[in-house]
Amino acid sequence: MSLVELIARADARGLAASGLACLDRCVPLLDGDDEALRPLWALLADDADDADDADDADDACGAAGRDWAEGLAQVRDKLAGPDAGGEDEAVVLARRMLEAAPAACTGPALRTWADACSVASLRIHRLLDPVGDAAREADVPRDGGTEGLPPLVAAELRRQTGVLELLADRGVAGLRPALEVSTEGRRVLRAVVSRRARGRA
Repeated sequence: MSLVELIARADARGLAASGLACLDRCVPLLDGDDEALRPLWALLADDADDADDADDADDACGAAGRDWAEGLAQVRDKLAGPDAGGEDEAVVLARRMLEAAPAACTGPALRTWADACSVASLRIHRLLDPVGDAAREADVPRDGGTEGLPPLVAAELRRQTGVLELLADRGVAGLRPALEVSTEGRRVLRAVVSRRARGRA
């Protein structure tokens, strides 16, 4: 399935993990450390048994819903930065992903956020890809494969697809490998951001 189809079919846990993974990979743009979003990942895993017992595929956090809202507020405080007015587009997009995260792990807002994070993260990777791209201003197509895409963008598309497939195929057991996929992507983007900063110095 295409990325668009995977997002359309994902349950609440898959959507939460997908949006969180996109944001996690872009944390280097927010000057965040590698553990910045770990508490939110832990909430998806820690309350998985409760959610499964309730047989509620529309709620990713179950009884931990309030903890998710509180954890999200703490992450926002931790990654708070200066006014985005003077920042470049990639940083602004990353901040918007964080600001738009819903306070609940359920409902239509979660799907809207996951979809928006997918678009924004691909856009960020296109902006930061060192390979020249004549279509840099265009949105990255999400309904096909990676053919013709710059390397950094193609890798991000594969990671987004991989995270959703892991959650669809394995359920709760897919959270750990999904985090590993996100961690790999974050390391790549951190290296890109570091090279860009040195180039501007």
